[in-house]
Amino acid sequence: MRKGLILLGLFMMLSACWSFAQNDSHFSLFEYSQNLYNPGAAGANNAICITSMHRQQWVGFDDHPQTTIFTFDMPIKDFLGLGAAVMHETIGFHNDVSFMVNAAYRHEFSFGILGAGASFGILNRSIDGEWKTPSSLGGDPVYRDPTIPHKDSKVAFDMHLGATLYGKNYWAGISASHLTRPTLKFSGTNSTYVARHYYIAGGYNWTLPNPSSDLLFSAMAVYASTFEFQINAKYLYEKKFWAGLSYRFSDAIVPMLGIHLAFGMSIGYSYDIPIGGNTYKYNTGSHEIMVRYCFNVSKNNNMGRYRSVRRL
Repeated sequence: MRKGLILLGLFMMLSACWSFAQNDSHFSLFEYSQNLYNPGAAGANNAICITSMHRQQWVGFDDHPQTTIFTFDMPIKDFLGLGAAVMHETIGFHNDVSFMVNAAYRHEFSFGILGAGASFGILNRSIDGEWKTPSSLGGDPVYRDPTIPHKDSKVAFDMHLGATLYGKNYWAGISASHLTRPTLKFSGTNSTYVARHYYIAGGYNWTLPNPSSDLLFSAMAVYASTFEFQINAKYLYEKKFWAGLSYRFSDAIVPMLGIHLAFGMSIGYSYDIPIGGNTYKYNTGSHEIMVRYCFNVSKNNNMGRYRSVRRL
């Protein structure tokens, strides 16, 4: 299997000679990662929120992709939300670190609160790999070829735009990431870039006749070089325990569960069960865990009636 991954990584690097676009990381629990891709969500919970998420993808493969994010956001006064997002991701011989600062202007309407904002930051991509061909092909280090970098690191400027509307029982957002199309040129290759991504996401919270039970629905569509769509449905009991199922079209079925603790801590977990043909032979699924801590900025905040920090 490792031989196959080496060849796959080599193919990806050689593709850079003609320039390629990389897709953003995907999170099944996307409701909790909005500040990563939509700056309009900064301050939407009317609370100071710190969120950490970790995803291990395609765990059946050696050296499978792993992504970790940390986000922070809070409201300032009634009209401004601020936030930040840090992401670390390893894919093959790539090691990416990005840092973004979010700012959103917030305006209250009779039907909800609209936040519109921008993110500015940097993307650092490093390559550090022992590029060797399989012994059956000679076993020589590939990086002796001057067109294939052995170790290199580049930094590029990045920018996102987005808007999010929050009502009493719903939320909806639209955003575009990597508007500058961050371009990086490694030694011996043509420029590589991160493609622009376009997001539409939203959710609705439906309280059942039994006040202890809620149904939470959410969906997200993403377009970059390909189109991706996911829909989530959860059952929330006593505003505390939740369990649900997600479907990502033509890719995975995702069971998920979580808990909202009394002191502002939330914990969630999801497991992607791959669906498809032989392409999933070595893909035994993807694990994802989320931890969030929120605490209210002010007990007397009129805007707080629209959202609960336990719902987002």
